[in-house]
Amino acid sequence: MKARLALFLAAAGALALGTGCRQEPSSPADTRPLPSVAASPFVCGHVPADAVARITGVRDPLVRGFFDLTSANGLGDGSCTAYEPDGERPKVLSILLDPTAPEGEVAWELRNGGAKPMPQIVPGAEGYYVPDAHERTGVTAVLVRGHVRLSVVLLKGVEGRDKVADVVALMRLIAPKLVGERGDG
Repeated sequence: MKARLALFLAAAGALALGTGCRQEPSSPADTRPLPSVAASPFVCGHVPADAVARITGVRDPLVRGFFDLTSANGLGDGSCTAYEPDGERPKVLSILLDPTAPEGEVAWELRNGGAKPMPQIVPGAEGYYVPDAHERTGVTAVLVRGHVRLSVVLLKGVEGRDKVADVVALMRLIAPKLVGERGDG
């Protein structure tokens, strides 16, 4: 009787381990490039939700922020931050529109900060990007036109995606509206 009970418990434990620890297969990374035109729905009023999900790998992120393009004498300001929706909710993407860019910031970063030049995105604007130290996790990109600075910080990218291309593509989608012709550039 004890042998049957032990055998039953062992079989039940193995079955529980076999089914309880089985993980759902993860879906492969979406490696399609971001679209060249911003499309709704938008988060924070100006950032394509699909682009955020694609470059961070986070579906339905928790998003906070807004942009006021009429503030700061028409230069605009604001922010948009996306977080993981569960657990400790780590930040995965941060976008900041700031009307106080210091003169010469881009040139200094390119000369001294290890930054690389960003392609032309908005007429009269110049920019740079800096991959994280190991080029595995994130990238920071900055676009400046006059006193207006738009920063995109990708804190969590998707394995298998080109994080630099993603940040530059996101900048191409949002900069025309957020920076446009602002900034006395």
